[in-house]
Amino acid sequence: MHLGIDSSTQSLSGLVINGTTGEIVAEKSVNFGSDLPQYGSPQGFLPGGIDGEVHANPCMWLAALDRMLLELGKLVDLSKISTIGGSGQQHGSVYLNASASERLANLDPHSDLVSQMQSVWSRGTSPIWMDTSTGAQCRQIAETMGGDAEVCARSGSTTIERFTGPQIRKFWQQHPESYESTSRIHLVSSFLCSILAGCHAPIDFGDGAGMNLMNLASRQWDSELLEATAPGLRMKLPELSAAGSVVGAVAEYFVIKYGFSPECRVGVFTGDNPASLVGMGATSPGQVVISLGTSDTFFAGMTQAFTDPRGFGHVFGNPGGGYMCLVCFRNGSLAREALRDQYGLDWSAFDRAALSQTHPGNQGNLMLPFFGPEITPRRDFERPVRQGSEAFVSGGNPDLQVRALLEGQFLNMKLHTDWIGIHVDRILLTGGASRNDGIAQIVADVFGAPVERLAIANSAALGAAILGAVTAGHDMNAMQSKFCHPAQDSRIEPTPGISYDAALSAYAELLEREI
Repeated sequence: MHLGIDSSTQSLSGLVINGTTGEIVAEKSVNFGSDLPQYGSPQGFLPGGIDGEVHANPCMWLAALDRMLLELGKLVDLSKISTIGGSGQQHGSVYLNASASERLANLDPHSDLVSQMQSVWSRGTSPIWMDTSTGAQCRQIAETMGGDAEVCARSGSTTIERFTGPQIRKFWQQHPESYESTSRIHLVSSFLCSILAGCHAPIDFGDGAGMNLMNLASRQWDSELLEATAPGLRMKLPELSAAGSVVGAVAEYFVIKYGFSPECRVGVFTGDNPASLVGMGATSPGQVVISLGTSDTFFAGMTQAFTDPRGFGHVFGNPGGGYMCLVCFRNGSLAREALRDQYGLDWSAFDRAALSQTHPGNQGNLMLPFFGPEITPRRDFERPVRQGSEAFVSGGNPDLQVRALLEGQFLNMKLHTDWIGIHVDRILLTGGASRNDGIAQIVADVFGAPVERLAIANSAALGAAILGAVTAGHDMNAMQSKFCHPAQDSRIEPTPGISYDAALSAYAELLEREI
């Protein structure tokens, strides 16, 4: 059996699979807010950050790991686990002093993780992916490198506020003594892997690419990006490696305290987005994942590391080999919920509007579907922009408004992912809104590809477990064939004879006028 551990923004989960039978054996999740209220993080982070700061307490992640394994051990015999894989929320960073190495190697199974790690922090809290406080540092790094285009060409992304490089630069500038005392800077993924292995673990290529520090072409730390970020940074970073590579045996702490076999091996962890690509069965090009959440996300496998010329998309390492692209759209469910509330609708109205009350193309009525600031494209929109009939532009006919919003969201997504240049064979839809057939139909029609929805909800944890199986020598494609199945009767085909080419051109023209 193989254990996958996923530490997301709001919870830490463990999922056990049997690689031979294709069975999900057990699953347990610890919610940071409800299960660990003592950390004052109801949504998984410390509230009240100043000037865009969003941090979390790394002790909370350790407490969750101890609790999850205790509960998981009641559901499954942990001595039967042969390998452990994992994933962590991307871009979060953890800062350790020189005492960490000895502490990791000598964890006492008669105590808990939090108590024993209290003395190892050189920075008491961890900036996470929601942090937007490093705009000045992004500009400084880009200027030193000769512009954001150069940063993007090297690292796969322009300088991004939440990425680890700008966060490290800010730490060095504001707390130079604490930065100097930092011996190792980990990502959430490599930090938890280090705890389980009892030694400093590598950062994998997928998660490492989300730092503005790794050179995509060489898959090594980029010396010029490091120099532009902070002094002496290379000595503070782990090595880089492929996800699933063996780090070593599980630490004795977990053998004695939870009953793991001393033969259990820990593999290199990855970020939650690369893990989701694995867990959705989409590591090969042609399989596209669209996640419909608070923000909407488009990601897919790539064979070559070319980057978005507009600078909106990101390129990470793909645990299945090669690379993956990711493009995030801030106005996802936030916009759908805003329109729903504005017109006093329920979600069934979205089905009716898309499936029976309106037609593809929406009679030429278009909407730029932004109810607030957007990151793809970057602009501080205050409200949607409408084009079409007088009645539509004035806000009438809720059914037309719903279709215009949905078509606008996926036209915007298609427009801003054309740089990837892949033929879409299948779209895997996930997230809360993916259950809505009307939304799924519009996705299929706009992209001209069939849509499927997977049966499992926690794709990152499943991807982590599959990576655990890879650590044991299993073939990733074979594991994906066993575990990544569409839900029954979930496939939606594009409507025959429908083309959105004209609508896409009209949308692009409207967007160009507004930005």
